[in-house]
Amino acid sequence: MIRRIVSCVIVLMGVAGIVFLLRRPYHDGLLRYGMLASMVAVWAGLLALAWKPWGLRVAVVLIPVLLMLTLLLPGGNLDHTRLKEDYVKALQSYVGTPYIWGGEGRGGIDCSGLPRAALRQALLEQAKECNTRAARLWLAQWWFDTSAKAMAEEYRGFTHTTGISGDLRQIDLSRIRPGDLAVTKSQSHVMVYLGAGVWIQAEPLRRKVIVAPAGSPVSVYLSSEVTLYRWQVMEAS
Repeated sequence: MIRRIVSCVIVLMGVAGIVFLLRRPYHDGLLRYGMLASMVAVWAGLLALAWKPWGLRVAVVLIPVLLMLTLLLPGGNLDHTRLKEDYVKALQSYVGTPYIWGGEGRGGIDCSGLPRAALRQALLEQAKECNTRAARLWLAQWWFDTSAKAMAEEYRGFTHTTGISGDLRQIDLSRIRPGDLAVTKSQSHVMVYLGAGVWIQAEPLRRKVIVAPAGSPVSVYLSSEVTLYRWQVMEAS
């Protein structure tokens, strides 16, 4: 009886941890390692509860094994056209979201969190259709944080330079694509091109996600020196 009570408490604590972490707007080490620890707690608690019926015990043990094996499957090719469209739509869905440094959700988001969250949202649409490649890319993007500086450094091959740089007001728009990332010279801020001459960004001074053309007075970043990058996954292989 005591073992069952302890096991139930562990499961409930794990579930509470997951709920708490998901409600936070921040994407940080606490989220990543806390989520992993909470999921392990839920699994361990369920394993203890199902220990005596051998069938249930085997089933619980196999859950993480099957998940890992599924992620190792090669998966199909990504639909790059759809991925780009879903990415831009996801970016637009964050307009008006409050700016929170370190945020990466509807409750608050920062400049680099915006393109990361939108990209994962686009990848998730194909992962939900059992595309394990999209699922692996989603997981890699979730685990490895990519700041504006990391985007400029092409961290882990997530991004690559387009070879275009200069004053944002003078960038030849015919040479860039919707979804391209404009990282400022200081590598402290990133904006994303939406197409039709407008850029979207989580603006720290305006304290929200805004859309405006280059040179607009609504943001000093729209008149800054930038270098253009692109998500590697947006390129058809």
